[in-house]
Amino acid sequence: MMNIKLRLILMNFLQFFVWGSWLISLGKYMIVTLKFTGGEVASVYGTMGIASLFMPGLLGILADRWINAERLLGTCHIIGAGLLIWASTIHDYPTLYIIMLLNAMFYMPTIALNNTVSYIVLEKKGFNIVEIFPPIRVWGTVGFIFAMWAVDICGWTASPMQLYVSAGSGLLLGIYAFTMPACTPVKTTEKKSFASSLGLDAFVLFKQRKMAVFFLFAMFLGAALQITNAFGLPFISDFSKVYPDSFGVQHPNLLTSISQISETLFILTIPFFLNRFGIKKVMIMSIFAWVFRFGLFGIGNPGSGLIFLVLSMIVYGMAFDFFNISGSLFIEKEAPITIRASAQGLFMIMTNGLGAFLGGVGSGWVVDHFTVDGVKDWHSIWFVFAGYALLLGIVFPFAFKYQHKRGALPVVSH
Repeated sequence: MMNIKLRLILMNFLQFFVWGSWLISLGKYMIVTLKFTGGEVASVYGTMGIASLFMPGLLGILADRWINAERLLGTCHIIGAGLLIWASTIHDYPTLYIIMLLNAMFYMPTIALNNTVSYIVLEKKGFNIVEIFPPIRVWGTVGFIFAMWAVDICGWTASPMQLYVSAGSGLLLGIYAFTMPACTPVKTTEKKSFASSLGLDAFVLFKQRKMAVFFLFAMFLGAALQITNAFGLPFISDFSKVYPDSFGVQHPNLLTSISQISETLFILTIPFFLNRFGIKKVMIMSIFAWVFRFGLFGIGNPGSGLIFLVLSMIVYGMAFDFFNISGSLFIEKEAPITIRASAQGLFMIMTNGLGAFLGGVGSGWVVDHFTVDGVKDWHSIWFVFAGYALLLGIVFPFAFKYQHKRGALPVVSH
């Protein structure tokens, strides 16, 4: 029988392989093949933000009270696989939007369910979750990268085949999840309220100025993340006429995967930076990393400007990790223990929910504004996004009042 850690590694690998198969390249498929507008592409990506507002909380209630977490995880992936197969046959925007919204409603909760199953299984086997889970979870990022490479090498970045790859791996994971050790709901007299499960009781934190400002900027940075998810590949692919034989145009997913590799490396630096500089300076670093992320895209190209694209991919690791992971640790330290889980849920809502939705709508408007007769002025588009991040970087230090005490980094299990 396979070692339980190896079984969890496989589960985490597949969990993000499913997502990596299409998350970065679907924008190219919609723009190049289906001829969707920037606003339509952005709104399809925005479905993940809408789903993240309520679905993780709803399915969390089911897993907490009535249904084994591993069965719920498997069911969601099987349904998601069917929806992606359906999506691969659709060519009109309204229908594809509805299907991808439904898919997001079943995929987004599986990120938390995957963690829940991993925690419960490790705990039952007597492992220290803090020590054992991170090396298992990193295989999720590896799975995401492998999926991007597979779709790229097979030449499917502008093809519906990417949806079949995702559906196939999702179906495999769905069946595999049912074979995991039982993760039964915990029998307790304490009933978690619906509002608590959605993270709503953490809104009391908005009474504190520093927390209100922090959550507001977390939402703005969540919007920044959505911009590159939706338009990174369409931007690189638009150089196909100017640099048709360049590495970036021929293998856009391979080039973009440098971002995910950078992300795994920057995670390791977070304890040092948080302890030494504190959340305020780390968040400022993140914001200005976004300025460079967008600005380098604005001056880069897959030919003579390839180095600028590569640098943009590298700086992405800091841009993403220093607000996403560091922000989670900051909340763990600042939120009262009675609402800590809800506060993490609220952080998820602000970044992956509201932030992602607003980022999708806003970026789609910007892209369409700078599109004339089907030709996109990518320099102006990326410089507008860089200006957006720069404005955040100027305002944030004055708006966020926080005094750092060195060595105040919390030890957390997620």
